[in-house]
Amino acid sequence: MSNIRNRKDLINRKQLVTELEQLVETHPRDKWQLELVKMLKPAYQHGWEGVKARFFNDGDKGQTAAASLCYVTDQTLRIIFDFVTTYVYPVANPTASERIALVATGGYGRGELAPYSDIDLLFLIPYKSTPWAENVVEFMLYVLWDLGLKIGHATRTGEECARLAKEDLTIRTALLESRYLWGDKALYDEAVKRFVRRVISTSGAEFVEQKLEERDKRHQRLGDSRYVVEPNIKEGKGGLRDLQTMWWIARYLYGVNRTQAVDPEILTDEENQQFKKAEAFLWTVRVALHFLADRAEERLTFDMQRQLADVLKYKDHPGLSDVERFMKHYFLVAKQVGDLTRIFCAVLEARQQKTFFSRFRRTKKLKEFALEGGRLTLLKEDDIKTNPGLMVKIFRLADDKGLDIHPDALRIIQHNLGRITQKVRRDPEVNEDFLAILTSMKEGEINLRRMNEAGVFGRFLPDFGRVVAQMQYDMYHHYTVDEHTIRAIGLLSKIEAGQLEKDHPLASEVIQKIISRRVLYVAVLLHDIAKGRGGDHSELGAEVAHAVCPRLGLKPAETETVAWLVRWHLLMSNTAFKRDLSDHKTIVDFCELVKSPERLRLLLILTVVDIRAVGPGIWNGWKGQLLRELYRAAEEVLMAGHATRGRSERVQMKKDALGETLKAWGAVDLDKHYTRMNDAYWIAEDHDTLVQDAELIRATDATSDLLGVSARIETFQDMTNVAVYTEDHPGMFARIVGALGVAGATIMGAKIHTSRDGLAVDNFVVHDEDGDTFNSKEKLGRLEETILETLKGNVKPKERLKNKRIYGNKDAAFEIEPVVLIDNKASNWSTVIEVNAKDRPGLLYDLAYALYGLKLSIFSAHVATYGERAIDVFYVRDLIGQKITNKVRLRNIEDKLLKASRGEAIFGRPKNSAGADTDDKAPQELVI
Repeated sequence: MSNIRNRKDLINRKQLVTELEQLVETHPRDKWQLELVKMLKPAYQHGWEGVKARFFNDGDKGQTAAASLCYVTDQTLRIIFDFVTTYVYPVANPTASERIALVATGGYGRGELAPYSDIDLLFLIPYKSTPWAENVVEFMLYVLWDLGLKIGHATRTGEECARLAKEDLTIRTALLESRYLWGDKALYDEAVKRFVRRVISTSGAEFVEQKLEERDKRHQRLGDSRYVVEPNIKEGKGGLRDLQTMWWIARYLYGVNRTQAVDPEILTDEENQQFKKAEAFLWTVRVALHFLADRAEERLTFDMQRQLADVLKYKDHPGLSDVERFMKHYFLVAKQVGDLTRIFCAVLEARQQKTFFSRFRRTKKLKEFALEGGRLTLLKEDDIKTNPGLMVKIFRLADDKGLDIHPDALRIIQHNLGRITQKVRRDPEVNEDFLAILTSMKEGEINLRRMNEAGVFGRFLPDFGRVVAQMQYDMYHHYTVDEHTIRAIGLLSKIEAGQLEKDHPLASEVIQKIISRRVLYVAVLLHDIAKGRGGDHSELGAEVAHAVCPRLGLKPAETETVAWLVRWHLLMSNTAFKRDLSDHKTIVDFCELVKSPERLRLLLILTVVDIRAVGPGIWNGWKGQLLRELYRAAEEVLMAGHATRGRSERVQMKKDALGETLKAWGAVDLDKHYTRMNDAYWIAEDHDTLVQDAELIRATDATSDLLGVSARIETFQDMTNVAVYTEDHPGMFARIVGALGVAGATIMGAKIHTSRDGLAVDNFVVHDEDGDTFNSKEKLGRLEETILETLKGNVKPKERLKNKRIYGNKDAAFEIEPVVLIDNKASNWSTVIEVNAKDRPGLLYDLAYALYGLKLSIFSAHVATYGERAIDVFYVRDLIGQKITNKVRLRNIEDKLLKASRGEAIFGRPKNSAGADTDDKAPQELVI
């Protein structure tokens, strides 16, 4: 705590002790506790606020703040201890049992106290507890609780400490960090000696094994990746706890104290310096996080990330916002913590200090390397100096032979990364090695991640180095760009091996037909390579591909294909998720860009792995179905040059298939049903939906309500299909959207049809609020009932939706300026309107209500969500079935939809109803 300046400005123990002496003289004994609290509470708060002010205003670092809070707490505890033992429960001639030592344990024992963290105390007594010791402890605890402090406490003898430490790893670790605070120092020293003699000296190997196992379980519980976008700074992989684990092990085995990071014989001076810098950074972030959250918060949530970037004075750079620069720094530090952990464990193994590390080791030569203990390492450290390409080759050999790489080799590689120069990068043999790892069918993902962890990946491919540890500040992407890319490559390998055939049947089929494997793998590697450069990453990435591919050994034609794939890697998902695939022009426009079946196959697989590698829960069966539908339609056009089946032929095939399923209806009823719906309906819907609609129409027609709802689960698509059949009238789509919102359904797609006899058949594809199907009869029943009650007017959607939240308070961190894009070229028959806005309950309802008020008919709607961002697309026509081309009206549509996306009032009461534009009149049918 020597780095704390002006300590008495934080808390002045001498002055407080003097005031307490006066308190004893001027107040009766029964008032002492109350007056003690009244005196110490403002003093402690003054010290606490002083630490906070120094941190935010004077530039104190996190460790200084943590040490300062410890100091304020230490002095407070010493004052209370002395007051209790001197005045409240004095002992003139203490017996051997009337001794007590106040000991700090856990993080507080290390001298590191984060704001709002628990204060762990051990009341150490010599033998069994005495009434005097119990009174002292009780008085102290009541005072501390009255001060508002969070206290973790135990009263034990030194013997009990040693016995419990043997049984419980948590207690053993807490005692390992113990620090004498006040009281009987000899009692504390005696307990420490017993702890060292009885516990530490006999259980080194056991402690290390348990601590590393504890670390692995902690990592697994929190996602087993240091690259998640909302990391836990304390418990997460690469966080403070990993540094503390190293220190605990070093202290347990070698008695390292806090003046050293780790024993210099374990980590070099340079590595110890890295340890201290990482620890300092993480502590500064943690202290700031606690102060800003006003509680003990360990997760770097999106809202906190933005505040931290501001407080820690990160600035925007071209292509990277301040918060992205802050998080990139965090992830680089987390990576460095992982590097140090690996080196630390390697040195422990080499020393054979732990029995589970000790084994018979035999070294033999394997090509240019040595095989030691079953792991690859270097024959001589100087080999890298004469042949830097070995830093890539070792990963290829590890992949080829299924071997691990010795930590010693990784340590040497990290110290020699500077030797990977342009000469090495241009070496054909080295590029061949890299390409072999990238396209491996064995453990390519594992070895690419090893290369990345060691720093070789980014050094060998500097463009990749630019995206290492780069986060994407949104609620859609779960990983940093480099981690996302490596995961995508791993998924690609699994699809090629047939391991994901159940999830991705089409991709698993077409990957066997592609002409160039390496084109596909290199395209996946480079698809996000230009993120963070301040422009369209697809266009910039294509430029990178043109530069990188020849170096990797790709032919000109392969390079051209990779560059095209990188440029258009979002084309297929954007088309499938945002456009009406039953509109033939959608398919034609898509094919005009794709041009060849080979590109189509490559693009499909790239799209699948890109989406799935975003994070858990992003991929679902509905997305797979849309991609398959687009692929099949595009393949038909590309293979034949046009659709092989005419429109009327496709309609007849759909009707025949439906008739086969509904044989029991009879020819008369089937013919009546066939003639009710126009050709566009038959083209747009799949067989299962046609069956669902037919049965719903038949059942509803048999009643007098003319309002029917049917919901079914589509298991493979992971979606729920909802069909609504009712009388068609303006605003019905908006009403149904509101009803689905009230029912807790998230709409992914909608198709609106009107029968020839004036009835509406609307089909929706929905999720529940957790992104799953309504996967039980009870849920489906409630869904149908809620929709019916809302459509009958018994439930008011606007009131029910306005108080819902999607992401709790997380979405408050994101500001998305809404955009409305109107396209009259995407469809031959409809105007396509795309709205990009911040997602919220009721958004789609507000947009649909606006379109109704604008007197537009919706023919299909397509909803895509990307974290906090929603993209809603509508195919619309005017009341006479035409596109909207009038520029004034188009501007009015844009204005109303922008207001609707923000949740603002859409239609105002016109000042002069006679002269007002009819579009500005609020539609009355939906005022609910």
